[in-house]
Amino acid sequence: MTLRTIDSLGPLAGKRVVVRCDLNVPLRDGVITDDGRVRASVPTITTLVAQGARVIVVSHLGRPDGAPDAKYSLAPVAARLGELLDRSVGFATDTVGSDAAAKVAALGDGEVLVLENLRFNAGETSKNEAERTAFAGELAEFADAVVSDGFGVVHRKQASVYELEQLRPSAAGLLIAAELDVLDRLTENPERPYAVVLGGSKVSDKLGVIAHLLPRVDALLIGGGMLFTFLAATGHKVGSSLLESDQIETVQGYLTEAAERGVDIVLPTDVVVAASFSADADHVVAAADSIEATPFGASGLGLDIGPETATAFADRIRGSKTVFWNGPMGVFELAPFAAGTRVVAEALTEVDGLSVVGGGDSAAAVRQLGFEDDQFGHISTGGGASLEFLEGKKLPGLEVLGWQ
Repeated sequence: MTLRTIDSLGPLAGKRVVVRCDLNVPLRDGVITDDGRVRASVPTITTLVAQGARVIVVSHLGRPDGAPDAKYSLAPVAARLGELLDRSVGFATDTVGSDAAAKVAALGDGEVLVLENLRFNAGETSKNEAERTAFAGELAEFADAVVSDGFGVVHRKQASVYELEQLRPSAAGLLIAAELDVLDRLTENPERPYAVVLGGSKVSDKLGVIAHLLPRVDALLIGGGMLFTFLAATGHKVGSSLLESDQIETVQGYLTEAAERGVDIVLPTDVVVAASFSADADHVVAAADSIEATPFGASGLGLDIGPETATAFADRIRGSKTVFWNGPMGVFELAPFAAGTRVVAEALTEVDGLSVVGGGDSAAAVRQLGFEDDQFGHISTGGGASLEFLEGKKLPGLEVLGWQ
């Protein structure tokens, strides 16, 4: 590991430091519903402020189409950041325009400014390298140094993540360093038994990580919508549940490989089956091999792992020394189908070892279900980045910071 750290940038007092954070938080009517990523950015910003740097925070939020869109403004995020830092935080209404230029010029030592959404500028995410480099050049005009701390975007080759870091002295922030430390523990000599819990909707989203982890883990626990492709691969009918028929053969290959390696792929023995996708739908618990024997027949939808499975998963998790979890066990947003995810989350809080919640929907689920971040060993801020790291992929936003 040769990651460049903030210390490598030398004294920062009076220097303009652009910090690329990942402040892509969920908003409802302009109100942040989960500020986990904002809180995760605080240690790096606090460190820079303490050194007397002039801190310029940049981030994306949502997927605006390369132009300003009020519903994706970072203004609420800037306000929340000020509350968490317990200090005044400025906000520029553009990213590289006249307001940003004026406010950067007026910034004093130890002060913090947030620029408007990076993705209001088409150059940020352009597929054209020259366009990304041009936009990065505009951002670089505000910077004496760059600190990259948005772990959730390091798997993307975007202007503020890749090109900008090549135009000014750059280093990783504390969040990226912490995320990599945890991921390193998951991949290099993890304490055993080592269990990985995978959920979410699609098997196709997890193919790479399954292939890469099979030689490294003791058990894979399969829940979420992807479980039905696994059940189909073992010959069971799954009603109208989410199914990727084109992945059945691939999954059968994984099941065979796991058996050969002595890795347990633990599949649900029961599931919650509903008449329809809604919170008030009729639902029953069915054996995993009898989904179409429910009153709903072939139209039944599997929307959560069943209680027997949840208990078995929890026992396996608590008996492990290292656990990585990515993807909810069911449609946790709907109360009748949240129990499996809740039981798995509770078990992770009881692991005598390292328990990692792999960002994305998993992180949203544990917070929505009332768990606190410090109940887990680590909650990642980057679901996609975590998975790609565990797949063994090269991440451009890390390579540009010296990671090898």
